[in-house]
Amino acid sequence: MSGTARRVRYSVLVSLDGFCAGPEGELDWHPVDEELHRFFNEFDRQADTHLYGRRTYEVMAAFWPRAEDDPDLPDYVREYARIWKGLERIVASRTLQEAPWATRILRDGVGQELARLKSLPGKDIAVGGPALVSQLLPLGLVDEVRVSLAPILLGRGRPLSMAGAGAVGLRLVDTRRFGSGVVHLRYETVPPPAGD
Repeated sequence: MSGTARRVRYSVLVSLDGFCAGPEGELDWHPVDEELHRFFNEFDRQADTHLYGRRTYEVMAAFWPRAEDDPDLPDYVREYARIWKGLERIVASRTLQEAPWATRILRDGVGQELARLKSLPGKDIAVGGPALVSQLLPLGLVDEVRVSLAPILLGRGRPLSMAGAGAVGLRLVDTRRFGSGVVHLRYETVPPPAGD
């Protein structure tokens, strides 16, 4: 991959026991304070496209479109809402009937579409949703996997499952510890040896 190619990045916040959401999909356990939120803001500022799985899109679309106009929210939260609304949004789903907020639904061919988007000029592409990224990892389309480990044991919830992705080599390229106790790990994917 050339140095000018768009990168595809997956980022997830996960409990120490491996859950990315509570049993009903709730995210109220996330220790996202101002420091961590501003870090995530910067992550998405480096992208111009978000490709979501259905569940992740529905969580995002339920809150972010209106957050910018809520005066009770901190400025860094409203800043993220502005960033989010400025992104191209695509949701990969065969069953979603409509996707408001100028979001395009991709019914099939997600790997081909992502490969096409990567070949175009632009900023990075952020991928959201473990089921979706598990389809894309074996295709060699994901360049970075970022895991933020939250200092909490949920005990139950929706696990971060990459079932079906197969073995994917990762190389740790950066770590960061936040005041909240969250530890951020940034990995680059390692292409399999030639002939595999």
